[in-house]
Amino acid sequence: MKRTLLLIAAFAAIPLTAALAQAPSAGLTPEQIVAARQSAYMLSGGSFAAMKGAADAGADVRTLVFPSRTLARWARTLPSLFPAGTDLASSKALPAIWSDRAGFEARAAAYAEAARLMAEAAQSGDRAAFLARWADVRATCSACHDTYRRAD
Repeated sequence: MKRTLLLIAAFAAIPLTAALAQAPSAGLTPEQIVAARQSAYMLSGGSFAAMKGAADAGADVRTLVFPSRTLARWARTLPSLFPAGTDLASSKALPAIWSDRAGFEARAAAYAEAARLMAEAAQSGDRAAFLARWADVRATCSACHDTYRRAD
């Protein structure tokens, strides 16, 4: 059941992320872009939490390769989901995303690399390594949120 939910969340996030990456040319409004990226964050967060739950419950971590790779793909796409003009009040994005674009992109790259390494650990079947890499991914998420996301 958990594996099915993971796969559904991962598959749902892929087309959403692809659509967002094309958002400016697709004619989406800033409000639609913000709503879509917030949904993608929720999907990625749900997938991330489900991976931890599955690993803690004793699942074969090799089944977590796909959602780990999907998280890495999301992280590589993430900066494109914050085009100019999407710094709306309904978003928790801080102005630093646009004023410190290089830093924001570096944090997203660190997140992508951590997720890639988590996928490698999952592929190896080593639960302890997977959980250590999961913690690394969580740390990269927190580091970005601490700098580029409103806490309220």
